Amino acid sequence: MEKPHHTVSPLIGILLKNIDEGYKLKAWHGPNLKGSLRGLSLEEVCWRPGPGRHNIWEIVIHVAYWKYVVRRRILGEKRGSFPETGSNWFLRPVRKSIDFWNEDLRLLDEMHRGMRETIEGLVPSDLSRCPGGSRVDIQSTVAGIAAHDIYHAGQIQLIKRLYGRK
Repeated sequence: MEKPHHTVSPLIGILLKNIDEGYKLKAWHGPNLKGSLRGLSLEEVCWRPGPGRHNIWEIVIHVAYWKYVVRRRILGEKRGSFPETGSNWFLRPVRKSIDFWNEDLRLLDEMHRGMRETIEGLVPSDLSRCPGGSRVDIQSTVAGIAAHDIYHAGQIQLIKRLYGRK
């Protein structure tokens, strides 16, 4: 059954633009999340800047997880449908291979797409609602996930510099 199509309100349109700029569209602030991941080697994504520090690969799964959480909260779904066991931070690499890295990049894209489609389906009155499991309204949550991508894009840029990439 197809969902009825509705016109996206201007505010929801701005929120969608913000999450897209933080994730994959050209933006004034510098590299977005996808841009910060472009052209990395397997060695770079696995490298840790210090003991107990996250590598780029772990950041990618962390970001994918929080996109899943935003979607799940908005829809009121129960926990447990993320493809990986656990929450928030996931040890990587489990298997050090370019194929596994590419699978996790596809997971990130899939989680972004699902979250974006959920946000696109909102109406303005939804934005002030606090979804179950959260004390933050949907508008702030969506604005926050855009900032989350940008924060981690900057973190990835820093890790690349520490690794020795120019």
